[in-house]
Amino acid sequence: MEIVMEDVINPNAVYDDTQKQTSGSVVLHFAVVREKTSDTITTSIEFRRVGDIEGELRSIREAIEQHWQVEDILIIRRLGMLKVGEVMSLVAASAPHREDAFDACRCGVESLKKMKTIVKTER
Repeated sequence: MEIVMEDVINPNAVYDDTQKQTSGSVVLHFAVVREKTSDTITTSIEFRRVGDIEGELRSIREAIEQHWQVEDILIIRRLGMLKVGEVMSLVAASAPHREDAFDACRCGVESLKKMKTIVKTER
C-alpha cells in the first residue's frame, strides 16, 4: 500500500496494518527531519508534489514485491512543512523471514531518496 499524507504517522497503526499471521519479521524505518546536514542548520523542510507521487510509490512497491518474498509493503510519504524531529516518510515490510523484510525495507528507503515527484526545500 502507498499513502501520501500531511498528517503525523502513527507507528502502532502501521504495525497493525503490515503484520500478518505468517510474518516472522516486520521491519519499520522512519525517516526523520534532522537539524544538521553537512554544514547547514535546518529548522524545517517543505515537501511539495511535482508529479504523480502515488504512481511512483506504487512502482517502488511493485519492484520490491517482485524481488523479495514479502507479505506486505507499506510506504508513506508526507507532504507539507515538517519541523526537525518529525517523520517525513516510513517504509514497513513484513515477510516470513527477516532477511527479506530487512532487504525489502532498505530498498524502499533507498528508492524514496531518489523520488522525482517530490521537491524538497530546506529552511
